[in-house]
Amino acid sequence: MSDSKYFVTTKKGEVFELREELNSDKKEKKRDAVKKVIAAMTVGKDVSPLFPHVLNCMQTDNLELKKLVYLYLMNYAKTQPDMAIMAINTFVKDSEDLNPLIRALAIRTMGCIRVDKISEYLCEPLRKCLKDNDPYVKKTAAVCVAKLYDINPELVADQGFLDQLKDLLSDSNQMVVSNAVAALSEINESSPNGIPLVTMDATAINKLLIALNECVEWGQVFILDSLSNYNPQNELEAQSICERIIPRLAHANAAVKLSTVKVLMKYMEIITDQEFLSALTRKLTPPLVTLLSSEPELQYVALRNINLIVQKRPDILNNEIRAFFINYNDPIYIKLEKLEIMIRLASKANISQVLSELREYGREVDVDFVRKAVRAIGRCAIKVEESSDRCVTTLLDLIKTKVNYVVQEAVIVIKDIFRKYPNKYEAIISVLCDNLDTLDEPEARASMIWIIGEYADRIDNAGELLEEFLEGFADDNIQVQLQLLTAIVKLFLKRPIESHDLVQKVLSLATQTDNPDLRDRGFIYWRLLSADPVAAKEVVLGEKPLISGETDLLEPTLLDELICHISSLASVYHKPPRAFIEGASELRKPVATLIPRDVASLEDLEDDSSSDTSQENTGSVVGDLLGVDIDSSAAISPQLIPSSASIEVGIDLLCGGLEEFDVGDADASSSPPRTSYVAPKTLWLPAERSKGLEISGTFIRKDGQIFMEMTVTNCSSEPLSGFAIQFNKNSFGVIPAHPLQLPNVLTLNQSSDVSLLLSSEGPVQKMEPLNNLQVAIKNNIGIFYFACLIPIHVFFTEDGQMDRRLFLSTWKELPPQNEAQYSLENINYDSETIVHKLEQNNIFTISRQEVEGQTVFYQSIKLANKLWILTEVKVLPVERGDCTLSLKSVTVDVASCVYQAYKNILES
Repeated sequence: MSDSKYFVTTKKGEVFELREELNSDKKEKKRDAVKKVIAAMTVGKDVSPLFPHVLNCMQTDNLELKKLVYLYLMNYAKTQPDMAIMAINTFVKDSEDLNPLIRALAIRTMGCIRVDKISEYLCEPLRKCLKDNDPYVKKTAAVCVAKLYDINPELVADQGFLDQLKDLLSDSNQMVVSNAVAALSEINESSPNGIPLVTMDATAINKLLIALNECVEWGQVFILDSLSNYNPQNELEAQSICERIIPRLAHANAAVKLSTVKVLMKYMEIITDQEFLSALTRKLTPPLVTLLSSEPELQYVALRNINLIVQKRPDILNNEIRAFFINYNDPIYIKLEKLEIMIRLASKANISQVLSELREYGREVDVDFVRKAVRAIGRCAIKVEESSDRCVTTLLDLIKTKVNYVVQEAVIVIKDIFRKYPNKYEAIISVLCDNLDTLDEPEARASMIWIIGEYADRIDNAGELLEEFLEGFADDNIQVQLQLLTAIVKLFLKRPIESHDLVQKVLSLATQTDNPDLRDRGFIYWRLLSADPVAAKEVVLGEKPLISGETDLLEPTLLDELICHISSLASVYHKPPRAFIEGASELRKPVATLIPRDVASLEDLEDDSSSDTSQENTGSVVGDLLGVDIDSSAAISPQLIPSSASIEVGIDLLCGGLEEFDVGDADASSSPPRTSYVAPKTLWLPAERSKGLEISGTFIRKDGQIFMEMTVTNCSSEPLSGFAIQFNKNSFGVIPAHPLQLPNVLTLNQSSDVSLLLSSEGPVQKMEPLNNLQVAIKNNIGIFYFACLIPIHVFFTEDGQMDRRLFLSTWKELPPQNEAQYSLENINYDSETIVHKLEQNNIFTISRQEVEGQTVFYQSIKLANKLWILTEVKVLPVERGDCTLSLKSVTVDVASCVYQAYKNILES
């Protein structure tokens, strides 16, 4: 009889009956009772009172009963931790049972019970199972290590389980190898700061490649993912790995195919052999096309990944555009993805095929799809210049259908074509003007108005057309209003006599509206036309930048990062994992090229001795925001020199001109007082939001410490007292070091200045923006909340002077995607003053040089959380007043804040 009978019960007092049955002497009755308990637990009933009675059933030789009891324990052990300890002896005994299934069951269950006290007893059985003779037990123990790491990372490290796990990569059984790889991957992804705890070397990678052919499909996926995280030592090794995994492209499982594609795409960045790259490109094409014959859900995932691949390397599929032609029975989400890829693959060679297809799509019945198809024709015209005439002809054919939504979309598209090819297709304006009555959507109306305003001097009745649009000005969408205002001003500048009254009317309407964008633009035009019509003409009718053909491409750095996540959700969403997974670690960085682009100019400045001090990078420089010091052992391992040291250098590593560079002062008492930048106080908490409590303040760094300077004012009608302050978790771990010291009572209209010492030892949580600080302040009236921004320069520490040799090696080690560049304008200081102002704020100059009429500084900064930031500042002559700033760090998230600090310091 089926076990489904256990799920059907309407008895009252069921728990009491089950207790009696669990204590029965009959094995069959006891087994049925446990099944009833599991069934009740499955449907959501609380059977936790039966915990001790179920626990008594553990001592059995019946494997089925033991599995059921272990299942119950996994569910309720967390709510009954003290009683769960009673099961320890049985677990330990079972882990040494002669039956490998029972040994594996015991170790698996102990790993799933998330109770710290049980985890401590798990170590010895787990160590034995990792060396067990049976592969089933070993593969279960490998996964258990990852589970234990999630519960207690320190315990796993102290007990040496990571080394044992890595040893399993050499096991003769491929099931054990694949589970060991899966466990290591899980541990590395959840490790603190995102730094891999166990890194793969060439020997380990070779073992994985040997095991790859014999693993089951999901084991192959784990191995391929590990290969994608490995940085080959040279191009030959990368080629060898590629050749050994290419057969996986023929696998029946789509996940294996895409994981193989991910590895190949990443290693192709390293390989420079064009013949080998061409061969790889040819072999990547068939498996990607084959994925398009799968069921719709798999097709969609494949298409989203192909979209990334085509942006990175369009040559892989440039001859397979027919594979992306749309079938009549494709779901709409498949149609839209195929359409997107068709546009990306459109070229001079295949544009005739593409346009023929798009013309047919424009006559479909699905309105959304037809709109996308019409817009695709315009994108093809912009992308492939040779096809623009044919695209315009196709659009005119579609306009002649008089289908409302087709006409409106065509007008929007033609506006973009006019922007790309000015003064080329004015002949079709008359056709567009004949369809003005059909335009009722804001974007289409705005596009038509732009066309009329842009070509107002060639349209005889442009004033009449714009006046018709102006009749419904108050009810129009803001997009239409803004475009109409600009178009009429253009008309006035081109034909002032005819449109004088019209421009007065539109300026009057625009400046009387409640919308600030429209009102401000109206005032600007009004004053510009009144003060200097010639300047107005240069501004409004000036030459415009041409529209780009690939405006929708992903930013290159993001694209490289997503390529590293092919076959994952990130590649489907086209977003990095941290964008949709709370607490996700930093993105995996793509493999850097063999010669970083920004190091070539520094290479020849390195002296012979630098090779003796160079250190091998044993892991990718990846970490959580603000959590990794650049001198961590997994990164570059720099050793800081004492602050009072002086370095004798014969040849400057960066510029070759300095004989000696002093780091720090031998006598701090003789140094001049520091005049670091202090941001002006701003209003943080207005009185109307806090029942009369007003707070303004700023942050300063003084004597190596951070202070929160506040002015607290009582604007209420009663005395305020009992003040206390608390901070939310923030990016820099800032917390008050002492309680808030304010007068016991703050009387009416009384103000008090307070300086609150801060510590950066608190809990860290990434904020948006990065330097955001959320504060709660309490008094006798209530608790009030406000947010403020901490200037990042207050975290610049006094020991931020980096050794120049170390600076050079660090700059070279950091990949190009870890660099951000900014412009600093109107910096009217000479280079010496700039260096002095920056050093007053703990931005230390490592070296300087003169290059092509500009001064270049290399500088280092160390934040309070030990994160290093390296910068390059190029200063143009004083009369130009401009600087360019390049920053490199383990994480680029801090770049914008550091740039703002430079800006504030140099403009102060």
